[in-house]
Amino acid sequence: MKNLNQTFQYLGMIGLIPLSSCFGKTDSNSKAQMAPSVIYVFPDQMRNSAMEFWSSERYARHIRYKGDPVITPNLNRFADESVVFSSAFSNCPLSSPHRGSLLTGMYPNKNGAMLNMNSSRPVSSLRDDVVTISDLLGRNGYNCAYIGKYHLDYPTPNDPDRPGHYVEDKAPVWDAYTPPEKRHGFDFWYSYGTFDVHKKPHYWDTKGTRHEIREWSPKHEVDIAIDYLKNNAGQRDSSKPFFMMISMNPPHHPYGSLDDCMEEDYNLYKDKSLEELLIRDNVDTTLQKAASVRYYFAQVTGVDREFGRLLKALDSLELTDNTIVVFASDHGETMCSHGLNDPKNSPHTESTNIPFLIRYPGKLKPKVEESLLSTPDIMPTLLGLCGLSDAIPQEVQGHNFADYLLTGQTTQPLPESALYIRNIDGMKDKNGQVTTYFPESRGVKTDKFTLALTIDRETKKLKEILLFDDAADPYQLDNLSLDDHPAQKRELLKELALLLQKAEDPWYNERILADMIPYE
Repeated sequence: MKNLNQTFQYLGMIGLIPLSSCFGKTDSNSKAQMAPSVIYVFPDQMRNSAMEFWSSERYARHIRYKGDPVITPNLNRFADESVVFSSAFSNCPLSSPHRGSLLTGMYPNKNGAMLNMNSSRPVSSLRDDVVTISDLLGRNGYNCAYIGKYHLDYPTPNDPDRPGHYVEDKAPVWDAYTPPEKRHGFDFWYSYGTFDVHKKPHYWDTKGTRHEIREWSPKHEVDIAIDYLKNNAGQRDSSKPFFMMISMNPPHHPYGSLDDCMEEDYNLYKDKSLEELLIRDNVDTTLQKAASVRYYFAQVTGVDREFGRLLKALDSLELTDNTIVVFASDHGETMCSHGLNDPKNSPHTESTNIPFLIRYPGKLKPKVEESLLSTPDIMPTLLGLCGLSDAIPQEVQGHNFADYLLTGQTTQPLPESALYIRNIDGMKDKNGQVTTYFPESRGVKTDKFTLALTIDRETKKLKEILLFDDAADPYQLDNLSLDDHPAQKRELLKELALLLQKAEDPWYNERILADMIPYE
């Protein structure tokens, strides 16, 4: 009988029969097991350091910088129950490129999302033919739900309420409606492209109906998620496991007034000085942006509260034990470090280092994991934890951490470096539409070093080198001379060449800086 059950489970894993046939029906009153459900929560633009537990003695020894003075009681408890990655790395720290890699396990040049998407960039859009994690889980017996910001569709004039028009009247258009044929296996849809008005969000549902909401977006999105979990309107087949992504916009900008956060959260920070809030060695409190930290931290605390409400609902519905929950982000926020106004799209740690906490009760032992986790690793790892390692497409470029997380053992070495990518607009046509992208910077992140090389747009010659000893200089204050560190230069450039080759990156294909990078 055991072998027969294993056979049925295998057939379900490869999609020949529904997974529900293998694991049996379940509801809130049943203890029958099915494949694990997955909830992936990822607020936008959240610093890894913006979680309170990093300031506690238990966690502080795993990082080299000061944790932000934020209040996140729910994330603190969740961390104690989770594997907490201290070095999760957003390879191309922008919303669309990260999301493309998250869903596909491939780098931006392979999945089509090379630049942040708007109507002036037809060159950048998630490929229709690419296989995403939601495609695969849907084929293998999962209900798949997407709630919140998507930002993976090139905006076109396809407004359901105004055929032939964009969903907003401005140029370029950033927001987008995603029609069913572009939803990549998500059978429940409550989403928008990108729209940065946190207390007046809107969403298109599965049928394409637009909903205008007048409350703080994370609260509304968790309301929708809890309703989905309760299955009040038959949103899902309760005999199946589910995969639900919740993409919150905060703590993404704007963060400048009470229009951007809840007043109860702002009150926790409003009377604190900038010196009390911006405590890092590399911060510039004279920047005009500095005062926004109070609203940014208020958004973080508000996100934490809604995340806690979601976890409480899982408990009350007795879904916790067989649900993998991830809390992450798509990129960080420099928040006045290095004198930068740009919160992202740089090789600095505060831009690339993101939260990544994963809880799987009874299967993953809580700990802090210091291995480098890159964005393309997330998709194959989640599939592996769902028992679908054999279903991972061959073109996936990320590493599957599942066996290592489950057993502490691995048949393949864990990644010791991560590829940094920055792309910008390339050529434009006579109408100002971007027709190519330019691979401006590439770099490598290791446990001890960050190296980033930037080239000139016209000549493709070396324009800038950033080299930081992250072990000795965690705030990246001292840009080292590469030539003064020959051993590190040799090893980092060799590792960069290998990463560029693995990614089939334009720098490798065109042998950019071949006099410096040892491609062969």
